[in-house]
Amino acid sequence: MKHLDVLIVGAGLSGIGAACHLRRECPHKRLAILEGRDALGGTWDLFRYPGIRSDSDMHTLGYDFRPWTDAQAIADGPAIRRYIADTAREHGVDGLIRYRHRVLRAAWDSAEALWTLQVQRGDEAEPLRLSCRFLLLCTGYYNYAAGHTPDYPGRERFAGRFIHPQHWPQDFAAQGQRVLVIGSGATAVTLVPALADLGARVTMLQRSPGYVINLPRHDRISAALHRWLPARWVHRLARARNLAIQMLFYNLSKLFPGAMRKLLLGQARRQLGEGFDMRHFSPRYAPWDERLCLAPDGDLFAALRSGQAEVVTDEIEHFTEGGLRLKSGRELRADAIVSATGLELQLFGGMRLEVDGQPFEAPRSMGYRGLMLRDLPNVGLVMGYTNASWTLKADLSSRYFCRLLRHMDATGMRQATPRETSGKVCPTPFLDLKSGYIRRAAHLLPSQGDRLPWRLYQNYLLDLAMLRFARLDDGCLEFSSPHAEPTSASEPG
Repeated sequence: MKHLDVLIVGAGLSGIGAACHLRRECPHKRLAILEGRDALGGTWDLFRYPGIRSDSDMHTLGYDFRPWTDAQAIADGPAIRRYIADTAREHGVDGLIRYRHRVLRAAWDSAEALWTLQVQRGDEAEPLRLSCRFLLLCTGYYNYAAGHTPDYPGRERFAGRFIHPQHWPQDFAAQGQRVLVIGSGATAVTLVPALADLGARVTMLQRSPGYVINLPRHDRISAALHRWLPARWVHRLARARNLAIQMLFYNLSKLFPGAMRKLLLGQARRQLGEGFDMRHFSPRYAPWDERLCLAPDGDLFAALRSGQAEVVTDEIEHFTEGGLRLKSGRELRADAIVSATGLELQLFGGMRLEVDGQPFEAPRSMGYRGLMLRDLPNVGLVMGYTNASWTLKADLSSRYFCRLLRHMDATGMRQATPRETSGKVCPTPFLDLKSGYIRRAAHLLPSQGDRLPWRLYQNYLLDLAMLRFARLDDGCLEFSSPHAEPTSASEPG
């Protein structure tokens, strides 16, 4: 059985970043990356639908240690895949990836301070066994096998093509097709203008509208600065500027929701023109109760103005042979229907976790600093923000785990377990958004607490102070070794 110091699960944006941080800060650790699919990139390799792009600027979605130098600040999927692959190659972690290795089960033995994993390797019948001291889960939080598809009445009657964006058919030719996109989230807002550009006549059907914000696709300030400053300086300046804008916008939305609603609706109205029915872009909820959607250079608004696309706000009564019948009585004809109706959440990449022979039940646990779980030893969760670019939090998390591993080596401790023994921490929902995919999976998620270090603030500056500089010995992270009494060891130096 192969033994490693650290096993990283997932070779997407988070997993490659974590491996690079470990290579830089813990160069003597033996590590490997297990990837269930046959390519790196995670989300950015899986999703291949037309127009696939980031909904955050790449100066904050990119890694803090590798500047984004492309002219497009809002990058498309292929550019992001290349960036991840180039980063892996340049930092020498591409050779650590074991493709088609899907973790089925991970079992922790406190007596040995060791994780033992059962791994499905390709089509082999017998699972591979691996062991490690520390398990770093960079699997995100949704199911790669299938997206969410509602139980549409009469769907089997539809004679055209039915598509979920998570598994986009590469043989689909949009030119001249009537395409109906169901949904109002980021995927739908991306697909509609992209399909219109490909020559389709597109209808976006939404049950309720969301907020859509227009931002420039290119960062002209950074493009100008590249003529005078090194790429790393330009990257840091753009990252700081965009981070400040993200945080300011989010906090203003929470403090002054009415004013920010007027601002967002006013921007949409200017893009769409005075004659447009604004009920299609007037959500019932406040800004940032759900994640905002991005229209780079106003591409969605341009598609609607051109007449190549339209938006309909209504509910589905049932599918018909040629499209949909709505509850209002209107019928929508379509050659193809795209169900851009969201994701299915899945923790730990679908693997089963056990601690000393007992199943670990995530819903009964509580998040610790947004990167570990109560009573789960030597497991790190590398996840991002819901209100800002994913990699901002992922980079901070990876650096924290590097610091934690160095601390454990220096103190001779082999086990780190978050514990809550005060009984004073009250549980609250783990994620603060009201999006449908989060509500559907609320019963699968752990809770968070109402105070530090169990509370998530979704705030980069607070996390920067907490994860980079705060003491590891905080009274809640228990350090121990086999055959020794648990102790909260002080961090050296």
